[in-house]
Amino acid sequence: MPSPASVSAPLSTDVVIVGAGVLGLCTAVTLKRRGHRVAVIDPGGRNASAVAAGMIAPALEAALDDVTPERAALFRSARRVWDDFGVDLEPGPAAWRGPGGEAVAARLKALGFAVRVEGADVLTPEDVRIEPETVLAAWREDLQEGWIQDTARQMERVGEGWRVTGADGGVIEAPFVVLASGTATAPGGSPRAVAGLIQQLQPIRGQIGWTAERLSDRVMRGEGAYVAPSQGGTLIGASMEAGRRDLEPEAETGQRLLAAAGRLVGRDLSGTAMDWRVGIRGSTIDGLPLAGATGEAGLFLALAPRRNGWLLGPLIGQVVADGIEGRATSVEAAAFDPRRFF
Repeated sequence: MPSPASVSAPLSTDVVIVGAGVLGLCTAVTLKRRGHRVAVIDPGGRNASAVAAGMIAPALEAALDDVTPERAALFRSARRVWDDFGVDLEPGPAAWRGPGGEAVAARLKALGFAVRVEGADVLTPEDVRIEPETVLAAWREDLQEGWIQDTARQMERVGEGWRVTGADGGVIEAPFVVLASGTATAPGGSPRAVAGLIQQLQPIRGQIGWTAERLSDRVMRGEGAYVAPSQGGTLIGASMEAGRRDLEPEAETGQRLLAAAGRLVGRDLSGTAMDWRVGIRGSTIDGLPLAGATGEAGLFLALAPRRNGWLLGPLIGQVVADGIEGRATSVEAAAFDPRRFF
C-alpha cells in the first residue's frame, strides 16, 4: 500500500477519509461504489472496530438500552442496509439467557421485533454478526491504491477544497474530507468548532477476550457478559467504562467477564486461556453518532457510534455519501446530524 511520502506531488482525489474503522471504511466503500475516487488515511494496526464481536444487533441492543420506538426504528433501518452491502452475515438467532428474560421479551415485542421463548432463552432472529477483522481487511484491500497508511497531522482549506498532510509529509488534496478517526484529536488546522466537538466526545473503554474453546454455537447475552462464536473459538465481552482511554487489559475485568460468561454457558471458566484486548469507542451525550455535514464547506464527520458501530456502519456510510452528493436529507441523516450540537 502506498503512503503519502511516496508521492512526489499532492495526491488528488474526490474524498479523503481520515480513519479506517467501521464508519470510515463503510463510508469509503459506499462512495467508491457510487463512482467517487476515495483515499483513506489511517496509521494501521488494530482499532476499536477490530476489537469487537461484530454483532449487528438491532433487537437486543434496542431492548437492553430500553430505547424509544423511534430509535428502535433507526436500528431496524440500519440492519436493512446490510442486506445489500455485499458482506456475508452469520445468521441468528441470538439469545438472551438468565434473569430478566421476561422483561427483555416484553420490550422486544413492544418495539416490534420478532421474538420467541425456548426454555430459559429469549431468541430473536433479527440479530446477526460478522467477523470484524476479516471484513475490515477485505474493505482495505478493495481500496487498493486508495489505502494510505499514515497519520493525518494537519488539514487546511485550499481553494474550494482541503489539503491533508500526513506525519510522513505526504499531501492529499480533495474537495471533501470525512473525519472518522474515533476519539482521536482532530488534525491540526481543523475548524475550531469541529475540533471542539470531537474533543467533547466521551471515550468508552471496552475489554473483550477470545478463547480457542468453542463455548456456544450462537450469540448469547445475559447479565454482565455475552459469548459469541468467532474464528473457530469464542469471544467473551465486554466491559463499557466511560471516561477511560487506557489500553492495557485488566485481570480483574477479565475475571468478572469470565464469571458472567460462565453463568451463560453453565460451566466454570475461571481457568480458561484468554487473549484479552481493549478498544476505545466514542459516544455523544445522546448516544447517537455524528454523521454528516459540519457546516464547514466540504467537511463531514462519521464518529462516535457508542457500541453500535457495526450495526450502524453502512447506514452512516450512506448518510455521509448522500450529504457529499447533495441528496435530500433523510430521517436517519437528521438524527445523526453533527450540527445538532453546534
